[in-house]
Amino acid sequence: MQVLEKLSQQSTANLPLPFKEKSLIFAPMEGITDIHYRETILENYPEWDFVATDFLRAPSVGPYPVKHVLKHYGKSSYEDPEKQRKTIYQMLTTEDALTEDTVSKIRDLGFKWLDLNLGCPSKTVCKHRGGSFLLSDLQALRKVIKTIRSHFPHTFTAKIRVGYKDDTLFKDILRLLEDEGVDAITIHARTRDEMYKGVAKWEYVKTAVETVKTPIVGNGDIWTVEDIKRYFEYTKCHSVMIARGALKTPWLARLYRSGMLDNQELRAQEIKRYYRSYFERIDKLDMEELKKIRRLKAISRYIFDDLDDGEQKKRSFLLSKTREDMFSILDSL
Repeated sequence: MQVLEKLSQQSTANLPLPFKEKSLIFAPMEGITDIHYRETILENYPEWDFVATDFLRAPSVGPYPVKHVLKHYGKSSYEDPEKQRKTIYQMLTTEDALTEDTVSKIRDLGFKWLDLNLGCPSKTVCKHRGGSFLLSDLQALRKVIKTIRSHFPHTFTAKIRVGYKDDTLFKDILRLLEDEGVDAITIHARTRDEMYKGVAKWEYVKTAVETVKTPIVGNGDIWTVEDIKRYFEYTKCHSVMIARGALKTPWLARLYRSGMLDNQELRAQEIKRYYRSYFERIDKLDMEELKKIRRLKAISRYIFDDLDDGEQKKRSFLLSKTREDMFSILDSL
């Protein structure tokens, strides 16, 4: 009761952000950014200011036990203060899901940064009225935001697209999130219906910066150091979150911070280190060999692109059936 009384007295004014301007955030990606992958990134590329978890889906029937929440986010992320400080804990919910219970468990575990996934374009997620579907129903969206804000006293952010079918409600969504006390808004500059087609329209991020006072985090088609620089210069956004560009170049934050130039030799060297480090982690898991191989393939869609004969190497890697075949290809880089 004391926690709820304290929260009920809390203004919807935005809380101070735990991250500085021009932070680089490794984006949440379903099926990829679990604790084993995030630890690989934090260990090898600490230049990333934050890494985000893949989303925890709030249940519709029957609350999760605390151990389920902890297992999803990763026990070491809970036990290690530095890992916890650098982690954004993402969730996905719907108007009718057990949002209050799920948020309360996240809060009581001591996690200090909760992000709401309002950008997932998955047909299954949207069919159940979650993810980016909520951008089409502002009444349901407001209800969800109010529930989270009233039960989570720490940093609460939302990751959105510019709309569901179109951008008609874009500014209304921004103002709703600001009015209800969301502390920062990450914008993937496409609609849900656009999925990942075409080019992300950075002008939406610029418009958002000009429309609300809430800090804006830009996202979408950020692949290189030059892209990061141009994004900040053009949109004037607070920070950036990078997904596919981070999968292509996991050391991108290092390049940006250090001024190093990417090249074939560096890329080959980092690719080998990245895969070996990740595989060392997942190889310790009680998991079938085939699933371990699938995990390596899941992070491989973009990383070979800038190598000489990259398409052929990627094709061979994705067709590999054993770890020996995979690492033979990596050793040949």
